[in-house]
Amino acid sequence: MSPAGRGGDRAGGRAVTELWDEGLQSERTRLAWVRTAAMLAAGGLGMGGMALRAGASPLVAAPFALTALCGAALLARTGVRYQRVQDALHGGRPLDERAEAVLAWLGALAAVAASAVFVLSR
Repeated sequence: MSPAGRGGDRAGGRAVTELWDEGLQSERTRLAWVRTAAMLAAGGLGMGGMALRAGASPLVAAPFALTALCGAALLARTGVRYQRVQDALHGGRPLDERAEAVLAWLGALAAVAASAVFVLSR
């Protein structure tokens, strides 16, 4: 299958005329982003609550709140992202996913940093 989705290319003995197939790849990808966002949000809240119950200062728990916030923002963006993916696939355009990747990395790095600070402060 060619990246441009031009007719005339051959895939499995048939001419390829579209960029994407009719499977559920976009839906599976959306569900993966939902799982990632939900785990960041729930993990951030849970770890922050655990840190506060263990007597850590609110400054130690703040990065956990950032983790939860990044997860919530990702979760809120999944519907918009799904529509952008569909539009890009049907229009044959590339997809820019930098905002979601930055949010996911920021949340993950905040969780790691907060965990390290929490463990080292005990």
